[in-house]
Amino acid sequence: MGVVSISMPDELEERIDTFADEHGYTGRSEVVREAVRNLMGEFEDKRLEDRELMAIVTVLFDYETTTVEEKMMHLRHDHESIVASNFHSHVGDRYCMELFVLEGQLEDISAFVGKVRATKDTLSVDYSVLPVDDINLFT
Repeated sequence: MGVVSISMPDELEERIDTFADEHGYTGRSEVVREAVRNLMGEFEDKRLEDRELMAIVTVLFDYETTTVEEKMMHLRHDHESIVASNFHSHVGDRYCMELFVLEGQLEDISAFVGKVRATKDTLSVDYSVLPVDDINLFT
């Protein structure tokens, strides 16, 4: 088995160690391996391939200390072919939420979500994906 060295904030490292202890993992490597497997498998669902999809992506960030809002604007414009709608809202005294409604193919949606997740200083990124042809409006 290969060894991968990664850097992370001390707080995250402590959270991983606590999580490992509380959930019976043998150590942080096992937690990270499982997290990576889950992340890599998120968009490898064969049932979603070659279908028209819709997705909701929500992003939470601290607007006082970051440039996330500007980065989200650039992502919105760079992916205008799949961004059907975008909503920005203030949450509390210093946070913002960006919500994206996407329509497109799996590879385009997964690329967009990957770029959002890779954006430095986001506090939370969540999404859901649904095939458009699975919507039963009249049942």
